[in-house]
Amino acid sequence: MKRIVVISDTQMPYEDKRAVRNIINFIGDYQPDEVIQIGDLVDYPAPSRWTAGTRYEFAGGVIRDSEYAKTNFMAPLRSVYDGPLKILKGNHDERPEKYLEKNAPALAADDVHYRFESLLDFDGFGADLVEPYYPFAPGWVAIHGHESPGLNQVAGRTAAMKAKKAGVSLVMGHTHRLAVSPESTGFGGKLKTIYGFEVGHLMDVRKAGYLKNGPANWQRGFGLFYAGKYSATPHAIPVEDDGSFVVEGERFGEIKRGNNGKFAKAA
Repeated sequence: MKRIVVISDTQMPYEDKRAVRNIINFIGDYQPDEVIQIGDLVDYPAPSRWTAGTRYEFAGGVIRDSEYAKTNFMAPLRSVYDGPLKILKGNHDERPEKYLEKNAPALAADDVHYRFESLLDFDGFGADLVEPYYPFAPGWVAIHGHESPGLNQVAGRTAAMKAKKAGVSLVMGHTHRLAVSPESTGFGGKLKTIYGFEVGHLMDVRKAGYLKNGPANWQRGFGLFYAGKYSATPHAIPVEDDGSFVVEGERFGEIKRGNNGKFAKAA
């Protein structure tokens, strides 16, 4: 039985530092068979459409934010976990490339330095860039969620809609919502069920300025899969306001290190 951890929407440098730190340490203790970062690892605000024409567009920050993500995500994760690390591009991760394509097309085709995998040194960290609809477990594919249009405000339903369209169970980020939503077809006792799974987010909502301090239907969390030979079982793991969470009946939270130096479960 393979165990796969799926993380989404850290949007560095706007991440929930405590939650991300706890999850990285949990991965080090748990040692899953695979980790998937399913998109929007970095926010890249400078080349976004929201800053176009403002002083923030000219302030730069792409290299700075990339170095921040390497220092605060890639390196800490690799210091505790050397297993397979798969990363998908989210719409925020693509911002530097898209900005070049729009504003400097003569450079975009030849410039590899501003591609996401180069900015975060995937080769150096042993990470693999995977394409949307990445088949990571029997009957399951992974996308970020921006690849096809359509959003539903009810948690889980966007993923269920995209799973139904693709004809396969699907896990995604992008919505910042956390839920597993099944879709069944058939009759007469012959049912086929596929699942849509939205794996939440790990952003500090106080830093999401575009919310203007208003409410958002977002849920902090991540995903865990148990994958066998023929199928896989999804689990949504909510992350509490204090950055703690429960996996397999144990709460993980405070970073407490015993004599062996391993991450310990919270009391």
